[in-house]
Amino acid sequence: MKTIAAFLLVLCHLAISHAWNCKAGPRLSYASQIDAGQGKVVATDRYNRNYFLSGSSWYRLPSASLKHVTVGHAGMWGISTRNYIYKFVAGSWARASGSLKQIDAGGNLFTVGVTTSNYPYCLRTSYVLGFHGKGSVSWTRMSTRLKYYSCGPYGCWGVDTSSRVYLTKSVTPSSCANSGWVQIPGLALNVVEVGSDGKVFGVTTTGQVCERTGITSRVPQGTVWTFVPICTPMKHVSYDLGNVWAVSTSGVVMRCTH
Repeated sequence: MKTIAAFLLVLCHLAISHAWNCKAGPRLSYASQIDAGQGKVVATDRYNRNYFLSGSSWYRLPSASLKHVTVGHAGMWGISTRNYIYKFVAGSWARASGSLKQIDAGGNLFTVGVTTSNYPYCLRTSYVLGFHGKGSVSWTRMSTRLKYYSCGPYGCWGVDTSSRVYLTKSVTPSSCANSGWVQIPGLALNVVEVGSDGKVFGVTTTGQVCERTGITSRVPQGTVWTFVPICTPMKHVSYDLGNVWAVSTSGVVMRCTH
């Protein structure tokens, strides 16, 4: 892993663009997924262990055998290898009702995710704030089919089973009602992630990291896709506070900054 990370570091120094400088990030062996939000970064590895980044070091979180973790306005949530849903409460993982394969906590005090059958669901604010490890929560099913789902301040983005990209410009936190889905043309994605400031990044079906530029409150769909110069295939990406965090298909964490 050290040899691979060093090789990637050299490659990406050679491919620095005017926009992004990409380097190997804090070392986490066999990383599989990463998420950033509200100044925090969390990740999982191939053994379904979960981690929290402090400075330049990764620290193990209490194990719940999680394959996907997320952090944002709605707190810290995770999905287990059996697709159980967990929320990080008072220093440990508490199981919530429901079943998902992917989850996102970037909405304005609401949480979204998708099931193994590729149906998207939303957890409204009252349940997000009211769940402290006991009692049940009720998820609201959305009106389309998606394999990946992420939210931010200017709407929610999703990828369907044909890797087409969609945007709903608003989701009401108290009810999970949305404004309808609009297809965003240009690229086929496996992953789309929305940052806390509304910036949108994705991973294409060929492993390239891309950014949807031109996004504002008035133009939530943005204008064009541009590529981030990471010189090896990626499988996951996230963004927060000017940092693009990505995980390569070989399990190396990469960090890109302007």
